[in-house]
Amino acid sequence: MMHHDVLGIYLNDHLAGATLGAGLARHVAHRHRRTVHGSRLEHIADEIAQDRRALLSIMDGLGVPARRYKVCAGWAAERLRRLKPNGVPHRSSGLDTVMELETLRLGVEGKCLLWLTLLALAPRRTGLDESQLRNLLDRARNQIEVVEELRRTAAAAVFPLRGVQTSGAQ
Repeated sequence: MMHHDVLGIYLNDHLAGATLGAGLARHVAHRHRRTVHGSRLEHIADEIAQDRRALLSIMDGLGVPARRYKVCAGWAAERLRRLKPNGVPHRSSGLDTVMELETLRLGVEGKCLLWLTLLALAPRRTGLDESQLRNLLDRARNQIEVVEELRRTAAAAVFPLRGVQTSGAQ
């Protein structure tokens, strides 16, 4: 298998994840649009959608075609994720929010790894703009900070146990 093929598989796998992440971020922002955190979630959703478009642009610049079946798989996975029972019939629970924010954080952390990998390739690969990749990495790191703050708040509301720390290892 040629190196370009491996890079194409890698980028398309991340595109599938970005499709799932953009849908999840938009869903979470919509569900919380009338809450105190609505505007922050909307901003994160907008940025995640921009990051997905940036990935598509990078792929185009590298001559890597987007594989429609992977995009469809990401879209379908996000829709199927919503079917998971939350222990509360016919409405969402605070646990939904915690799980969605944890999933969103994991996705953004994966995106950071993508940008780091592409930054490592950039000196040897035309079509990769190191400045753009650094900006995308910085933005992803900021997204993690915001999502983690919101996750901690949501977890504290769902699990109001004294003496239990909800921040976890960082």
